[in-house]
Amino acid sequence: MTETDAPRQADLFAVMKGVGMKRAWRIMFAATALLVAACQSIVPKGPGPAQPGGPAQTGPDVTEGLPTDTLRHRVALLVPMSGANAGVGQSIANATTLALLDTKADKVRITTYDTAAGAAAAVNKALADGNRLILGPLLAEDARIVGPLAARANVPVISFSNDTSVAGNGVYIMGYNPNQSIERVVDFAKGKGLSKFAALVPKGTYGERSGTALLRAVESAGGTVVSMQTFDRSPASITAAVRKLQASSSYDALLIADSGRVAMQVAPIVRKNGGATARLLGTELWNTDSGLASSPVLRGAWFASVSDGLYRQLATKYRARYGNAPFRLSALGYDAVLLTVRIARDWKPGTPFPAVRLRDAGGFAGIDGAFRFGRDGIAERALEVSEIGAGTFTVVAPAPRTFGE
Repeated sequence: MTETDAPRQADLFAVMKGVGMKRAWRIMFAATALLVAACQSIVPKGPGPAQPGGPAQTGPDVTEGLPTDTLRHRVALLVPMSGANAGVGQSIANATTLALLDTKADKVRITTYDTAAGAAAAVNKALADGNRLILGPLLAEDARIVGPLAARANVPVISFSNDTSVAGNGVYIMGYNPNQSIERVVDFAKGKGLSKFAALVPKGTYGERSGTALLRAVESAGGTVVSMQTFDRSPASITAAVRKLQASSSYDALLIADSGRVAMQVAPIVRKNGGATARLLGTELWNTDSGLASSPVLRGAWFASVSDGLYRQLATKYRARYGNAPFRLSALGYDAVLLTVRIARDWKPGTPFPAVRLRDAGGFAGIDGAFRFGRDGIAERALEVSEIGAGTFTVVAPAPRTFGE
């Protein structure tokens, strides 16, 4: 367990002045990053921390229990600080520290609990320590354990998972949702005159959900899904799936619902087997792979994701303080603190967290742009559409600035 307090004289992060948002926001698209899907939890890695060589990473000081404090809000951060996902957990924890510093939030105390040793033990310790809000956990399977235990204590959970099946009953999901990115890019493609859609989806939970999202998005947009094929990421399976697409029908847009690395394997096969002129579409997973821009065969492809503009500034500040690069998911930790600080203005220390404020229709502002929680506990996000060019990504449809756009 580690604990973080924000110094009173820290710099305010210039890009996040005024943590609050205009309350008139609405969003045009409805929602249902592969982060964590059911029990098949996959944590996108790129870009990860650099190898040691910079300044020693500094984290919260280790303490024995929590000191008595009636003037600050006690908030628990549940992330893996050891084990396979320790790097991601540490990155999120560091980002929460930066958020406290940048907002000068001296009335919020965040204590970190390691879920790698057991989610139940972590949440029970957090509740025993008197925390009134839980940020995390990262993995969906941990959220399933944490949620019911926290609900008994009337403590809301803001998880970094994107598994919509764990949302509800006091659990709110902040993770990047593939359903939303697919809906956004399909709407954009349909608006550009494309109407016959096909899809290549990996076998497993993420592929199943992506396929369902595509069917719903295309139907809503007034297009047609002419073929959808599954693959297991082996070269033979990919080739067979592409050839089945070619045999079934022609298409003018093809969704590759997998990581950027897999897309770079798939695209050349598509171009040689019936998809020479098809517009390639991707999901939010492509946002974490800058290598896509070096692939000539993917030039012109579109994908929808959260904006990277403010994140790049956060990453620069992170590297300056910790000596290495953050994981992309660190923005979730930063934005969770911004949300907490905003609500804390009207939250009396020592009292239950006002969970009703999480469902504010006006939403919240963050590093990843505008977002708000629906009644189902799932974060709706304002997404941009990017096009892959020669060595770069170009935004071709900016994220809506308000929920009314």
